[in-house]
Parts: sequence; structure tokens; C-alpha cells
Amino acid sequence: MPVRGKRSRRRASLPIAHSQRQIDRTRATRRKLLDAAKRIFAQDGFEAARLEDIAAGAGYTRGAFYANFESKEDIFFALFEEWAQERIESITDDLRRHTDPQAKLAALRTHYAGLAKDRRLVLISMEFKLFALRHPEAHARLRSRHRRIRASFGELFAEIMSALGRGIPIAFPAASACLGVLSQGLLLEHLLDPKTLSDDDVRHVLGLFFDSIFQAAPLAL
Repeated sequence: MPVRGKRSRRRASLPIAHSQRQIDRTRATRRKLLDAAKRIFAQDGFEAARLEDIAAGAGYTRGAFYANFESKEDIFFALFEEWAQERIESITDDLRRHTDPQAKLAALRTHYAGLAKDRRLVLISMEFKLFALRHPEAHARLRSRHRRIRASFGELFAEIMSALGRGIPIAFPAASACLGVLSQGLLLEHLLDPKTLSDDDVRHVLGLFFDSIFQAAPLAL
């Protein structure tokens, strides 16, 4: 009886182990597809990119693509959500290193001054915005994502400025939108003509713009 019991428990554990291996394989497949999509979108442009090329770039077929994503738009939004989550986690980690609100504001400034670093994803994002403006369903979906993400950053801004006893001249989500849009525009100009607009110029201008928003007057009592 004890022996049979051990065998029974061992057999019962096999489906669990198999299930975990399947989960791991699915995650690995999804990761490869996301990485391939990021490359292909940046190389060919969002609208010109083909699902076959994304799947082949990851080492799979169209079937594997559709097992993980519904469309090109779907995989773009997965990349966008991943990028946004990484940014939120990065900036939150930076702010946690400080207790003084002025030091937190300085850390926030450093983060935004170097915002235009992920050139591939920034260019994909700009191209997809143009696509979304021409396609109402994608437009609504992108707008909803942007509002949620900017609201999250707005909460961080509000917490710091409240601790400093200062306000800013525009709404906090609008400040997040302006900083993001400016970084994208500056990056585009830098890529077009780096001799006229260098990396240092981009960081400097982003810092100046940040200061123009966040070095506002004290809040009225």
C-alpha cells in the first residue's frame, strides 16, 4: 500500500510538471514573437510589416503567431504595454531611492532628460499613432491606453509636487503627454540630422522643458 501511494503521488505530479513546461514554452514563444515584431516594425514600418515575417523572424509559423496574438495591432499593444510598464517600474525604483521630495524631483528630471533612448520603440510608436488616426478602432484603443498610462505618471507627479507644496501650470497627465511628445519629436529630428541636433542637445532641451513645467510657484494656502 505505501508503495502504491508513492507511485500515485508521483503520477499525480506529472501533469503539474507538464503544465508548467507548457506555460514556460508559451512564454518563450510569446517573447520571441514580441522581439521579432519590434525588429520588423522598426525595419519595415508598422503598416508594411507582414505577420509572416514576424513569425519567421521568431522562428515560427503564422499559426504560432495567431496562437498568441490576434493581429499586428494586438502585438503592437503588447509591446506598448510592456514598454509602459518598464518605464513605470524604472521611474518608481528611481524615486524610491530618495526620501527628500526635491531629490525625487531631480531624479524625475534625470529620467525625462534621457527619455528618448529606446529609438526603435519610439519610432514604432510614432508610426502607429499615424495609423491609429486613420483607423477609428485602433485610435480608440490607443487613446484609452495613453490616458491610463499618463494618469499613472500624473499620480507620481502630483505626489512629488504636493510634498514640495508647489503646483504646475497644466494638468499632471497633460504634463506627462507633453514630455513624451517632445522627446519623440526631438528624437526624430536628431535621427534626421544629428549634426544639427545632438544627443546632448536633446537631453538639454528636455531638461529645460521639464524645468519650465515643474519649477512652478508655491501652492496658494
